[in-house]
Amino acid sequence: MGSRNIPIDKINLRLILVSGKTKEFLFSPNDSAADITDYVYDNWPSGWSDEQRPSTNILRLIYQGRFLHGNVTLGALQLPPGKTTVMHLVARENLPEPNNQGQMKRDKSGESNCSNCCAIL
Repeated sequence: MGSRNIPIDKINLRLILVSGKTKEFLFSPNDSAADITDYVYDNWPSGWSDEQRPSTNILRLIYQGRFLHGNVTLGALQLPPGKTTVMHLVARENLPEPNNQGQMKRDKSGESNCSNCCAIL
C-alpha cells in the first residue's frame, strides 16, 4: 500500500515484529494503543502465520523507543493522518514503570540531582 492510498483521516501503522516481519494497518487518530493491539491480536495477519501469537493478548507497541500505555491514542502522539508511522509490536507481560515522564528532578541551581543517571534513547 503506497502513501497515496492512505485516507486523509486515517493513520497507516507499519508494525514490525522482533523477527523483522512487517504489516500495515489503518487506524483512526482516536484509536488507543490497546485498541490497536486488540485488533492485531484478533486479526493476526496470515503472513505472520509462522510467528507465535501469544496465548493471551500481551502485545505492546513501542514508538520512538518507548512502550505505549494502553490508553494513549494515536492523536495524542500527534501522528500525522494520511501518512505511515512505524512502530514495533512485541509480546510483553507488563510494561515498565514510567520514569516520571522522562524528566529528572532538578534542584534550585538547575543541576540534576541524579549522580548516576543515564538516558536510554
